[in-house]
Amino acid sequence: MRALRHHLGGLRSAGIRFALGYAILFWVSAGLFLSVIWWGTANLLQRQVEASVVADARALSERWSDGGLSALALTIEDRLEDNVDDDALYLLVNQNGERIAGNLPAWPEAVAMSNVWYQLTIRRAGTRGIAEVQAFDLPKGYRLLVGRDVRGRSVLRNLLTDTLFWAWGIITVLTFIGAFLVRSMFRRMVSSIARTTSAIAHGDLDQRMPLSGRGDELDEVAEAINEMLDRIKRLMDGVKQVSNAIAHDLRTPITRARAQLEYAALHAKDENTLRSAIEEGVADLDNITAVFEALLRIAQIEAGSRRSAFASFDLIPVLRDIAELYEPLADDQNIRLVLRIPDHVQFYGDRSMIQQAVSNLIDNAIKFSPPEGTITLAVATGFAPSSEDKTTDRVVTIDISDQGIGMTAADMERASERFFRADSARNTPGSGLGLSLVQAIVHLHGGVLRFLPRAPGLCVQMRLPLPQDQGKKRGADMTEVSQTYHPQER
Repeated sequence: MRALRHHLGGLRSAGIRFALGYAILFWVSAGLFLSVIWWGTANLLQRQVEASVVADARALSERWSDGGLSALALTIEDRLEDNVDDDALYLLVNQNGERIAGNLPAWPEAVAMSNVWYQLTIRRAGTRGIAEVQAFDLPKGYRLLVGRDVRGRSVLRNLLTDTLFWAWGIITVLTFIGAFLVRSMFRRMVSSIARTTSAIAHGDLDQRMPLSGRGDELDEVAEAINEMLDRIKRLMDGVKQVSNAIAHDLRTPITRARAQLEYAALHAKDENTLRSAIEEGVADLDNITAVFEALLRIAQIEAGSRRSAFASFDLIPVLRDIAELYEPLADDQNIRLVLRIPDHVQFYGDRSMIQQAVSNLIDNAIKFSPPEGTITLAVATGFAPSSEDKTTDRVVTIDISDQGIGMTAADMERASERFFRADSARNTPGSGLGLSLVQAIVHLHGGVLRFLPRAPGLCVQMRLPLPQDQGKKRGADMTEVSQTYHPQER
């Protein structure tokens, strides 16, 4: 009973089932192949004998027609003398069944019908053999029997049968060897995956699947799994980073709000002082709520749940409205806001999210630009290599450039991380989520967010794909319009 459970447990193994299926398929296929070879060879030998007998009988019939009985008898004797293989069988009898010519002593009793193949056991020169014969009726009651001794064919067929059985036996051994190798390969691949995933499950996020270096399918699977694990590790690091940032950035306003309320509760002398403390605490709590709302919005955008609002719209009026909205703020700080945009660009996406992304970038540019500085909002269309294949896609590029303090190369690499703030921006109001939100919006639209250094300043570039049904020429030859906003021009 224990042995039976052991065998049944082995069949539950995917590797054993896979190897067993391979072995059965290979073994049956080899058997069918060898059977076809045997059957085809045996039939070929059979057809050769029958064709030889029919051709011989036709020639003898023509000889009867040309020379009569004596000529036919002489031809049979000549053919027997010329038969080197000694496998030809002839018998010519008269109306009474008396032998006239041939190498058979008498007409076989089993051969009763003409033009029908018979297989007989014959004895010639003291040797027993097997013959295939066919009878033919001649004029005036004469009968002719033509055949071949197929003893050699039987020996050859037996030899072929034995050879094929030996071959099948060797193939059976090779089948088991191949099944063992297939099972070993399958088990090695699955075991590698199991070890890697088990290590990951136990917290070792640095574990990766080994590559053989052959570039085969197993390496492709390993590379895909390793890439997935790398992404999981980056996401886990991002979660840890976000958790640490939340704990660090929210601890201060929460502590400050609690301290203000506690101080007011203990030391407030009148209603105005208490109300002022409550208002300051509420303001700090509002900032905390805003941070969580931004995080929730980023999570919703990254999950792709906002695609239902996608629609086709002209991008240029949206950008003009944003510029008009921020123009008073820029003018208050003596900053010029310059637009270099075409007349129109048809875009497909979420209008409100594009507005928020561009607004965040312009707000940052104003925040970090010096007086007398210039902020440029430039839009251009063209073609860019596709991320999925070697083709090119139509894209629109939105550049927001400033002449502010800029970023270092290390800061630009981390600029879109949540809660990240460069050292030069520590004293500037903000939560460090603006660029993270822009990154999420750009990725939702299938685009790329890039940070390019300027001397001085920084350029933030959004490259977004355009609808594919637009004409290729439209937009590529658009004329950019340079426009500077000032209060007196409105």
